[in-house]
Amino acid sequence: MELRTLGKTGIKVSALGLGTSEIGYEKVTQRQINELINAALDAGLNVIDTAACYGDSEEMIGRAVSHRRADYCILTKCGHAAGIRHADWSPELIAKSIDRSLKRLRTDHLDIVQFHSCPEQVLRRGEVVEALQRAREQGKTRFIGYSGDGDAARWAVQAEVFDTLQISVSIADQEPIEGAIAEAHARNIGVIAKRPIANAAWLAAAQDSEIAWYFRTYRERLEKLGYGFLYEDAKTSVATALRFTLSVPGVHTAIVGTTKPRRWSQNAALLTAGKLKPTQYEAIRARWNAAADASWIGQR
Repeated sequence: MELRTLGKTGIKVSALGLGTSEIGYEKVTQRQINELINAALDAGLNVIDTAACYGDSEEMIGRAVSHRRADYCILTKCGHAAGIRHADWSPELIAKSIDRSLKRLRTDHLDIVQFHSCPEQVLRRGEVVEALQRAREQGKTRFIGYSGDGDAARWAVQAEVFDTLQISVSIADQEPIEGAIAEAHARNIGVIAKRPIANAAWLAAAQDSEIAWYFRTYRERLEKLGYGFLYEDAKTSVATALRFTLSVPGVHTAIVGTTKPRRWSQNAALLTAGKLKPTQYEAIRARWNAAADASWIGQR
């Protein structure tokens, strides 16, 4: 799989990363997780993204692959107490959350710790940013990042205190392409795309899901955008959507979540054609510029 340099961090990351929110929120066995993550690492994936609030995902990842720590970069997030007796967005919470993540993931260091949708007004106060910087100085994390959308993401980039930005970008989330992502690219900040296929909200499987409400916003956007490729077979439409995200200038890796061991290799196979042709990419961008509403920013 193609490796890209994650901005100024210098980390070589696979174009496709594994998101683990489903691992924590759905009924998945440790045996399934062992098979899923080890197979992905064997196939060339080297980015695993998780969060302190993703249920038991950190523990399950630690049990599954901590013995292969040199084979992957681990990204986690903090900012939600999730069992720690401190208010969200306090320096004490940040410090304790990082220590807990280290223990859960069975590692002596994290590659990137990210704020999880921290409000702009909290960022501006500076005290939680300083707590994250202290963790980096102490060697608990190699780099620090911001995960979020909208004005807060743009502020985080402009402040130039973070090494990476994780942000929603897809065929249904293009607001940051000329905003936060462009600014991050200019500053050599690593960009991690979340929801890179817009939850595949146009597919019947998403619409029939028990959490179909979660996909509704993207489905409504896509109905208005009316991309022709969405009416092609699922493999082709998903491939086009994923390749679009990885064609965005400045995007280094795209995080896709799954609990199915075979799904990761299927997603990886979709990328064999590489980036979209410039004409395809520009057609999708042109349709967005013509039809998108100014309020269409990434979902939390």
